[in-house]
Amino acid sequence: MNVNDSDKIVTLLTEEGYETTDEAECADLILLNTCSIREKAAQKAFSQLGRFRMLKEQNPDLILAVGGCLAQQCGQKILTRAPFLDIVFGTHNIHGLPEFIRRFEKNGSRVVETAFEPSVKSLKMMAMPENGAVSAYVTIMQGCNNFCAYCVVPHLRGPEESRPAEDILVEIQKLADHGVREVTLLGQNVNAYGKTIGGSPGFPKLLRAIGGVRGIERIRFTTSHPKDLSEDLMRCFAEVEALCDHIHLPVQSGSDAILRRMNRGYTRDQYLEKIEGLRHFYPEISITSDVIVGFPGETEADFQATLALMETVTFDNLFSFKYSEREGTAAVGFDRQVPEKVKSERLQQLHALQQEHTLKRNRKLEGRVQDLLVEGKSKNSAHDMTGRTRSNKIVNFRGRRELADKTCAVLIKKAYLHSLRGELAEGAKDPCSSK
Repeated sequence: MNVNDSDKIVTLLTEEGYETTDEAECADLILLNTCSIREKAAQKAFSQLGRFRMLKEQNPDLILAVGGCLAQQCGQKILTRAPFLDIVFGTHNIHGLPEFIRRFEKNGSRVVETAFEPSVKSLKMMAMPENGAVSAYVTIMQGCNNFCAYCVVPHLRGPEESRPAEDILVEIQKLADHGVREVTLLGQNVNAYGKTIGGSPGFPKLLRAIGGVRGIERIRFTTSHPKDLSEDLMRCFAEVEALCDHIHLPVQSGSDAILRRMNRGYTRDQYLEKIEGLRHFYPEISITSDVIVGFPGETEADFQATLALMETVTFDNLFSFKYSEREGTAAVGFDRQVPEKVKSERLQQLHALQQEHTLKRNRKLEGRVQDLLVEGKSKNSAHDMTGRTRSNKIVNFRGRRELADKTCAVLIKKAYLHSLRGELAEGAKDPCSSK
């Protein structure tokens, strides 16, 4: 989501005459787009700002701006810690960047704009893909109404707001006409799409409509909330040809007691019913998830319940984190805090189990041919290309650079923990195509 916001910023400022540069020392304007979902992300942002400060000392004309969730969270207070900043803009204020820059250039006074708006204008902005890009992000909604006890997102992104379906379809058709063949639909809770728009189609109907857009071959989406995952949405995996066979469905804990404390809105059994439903409609669907360890009150029995749920589901991959207290959330000040040492030990256990499951799931693909959307050169070898399967697994294979942005049939030869090794499938009349 932050990548998409950054792409929108680039598109917006390109229209204002700016050009991007990979050399910070050459920049007239540096914008840092930030995350604040965990304390570590905030610390990294302030560290980066410290490095940019040295550039500003060398070049007083350099304009430094910070946006995103950390800017939204801190507002004016961020200037106490980073007094060298020129512009601070929040999650609802991206569209105003050109004006903020002009205001600063005109009078030299620092600009701080972090007010929420009744309608998020930046939600309507489109990020233009680079020439030749075959994948793109499309924001379909912003904000969240769930208020999970640990989560700062509703406070920093605001309440749910969905875009009109016709606007989304127009944007996706423009992307397809530009050569994009894969779109990833973004929202803090895409399953709730349409609830804030009277008469708007729900998320399953939107998926079916996007599946009919000329030129779009693959559809992905993130992120889903389990309580809003309907049977109709599950059925889409079997019925919408372009919809990729992967879903990210955060569970956060396998303990009913902790799920209640987190205010997640579902039970362990209800989550497992959703998993069963997904695999009923699409048996080989790839399922990934999020887990928080060490949430206040988590006992050893609660943690073991999470491991047991993992054994039941066998996720393809898992993003796991130690609980990090965030200012403004309901969990701040909860009793029965879990010691940091215990959090670390539990996270290690969880990682070890998930590594077993990931390797097991990856090995199921050995000897099978997969359709691969080739993204470009592999980072690991100058002779290899890399791409993703429809189930969102990375595959490296020996191939020519000309294969970039093409769809290839690849035989999976070897499975590893973080990627697969393949080769162009033999016997295919045309193993690669640009369609």
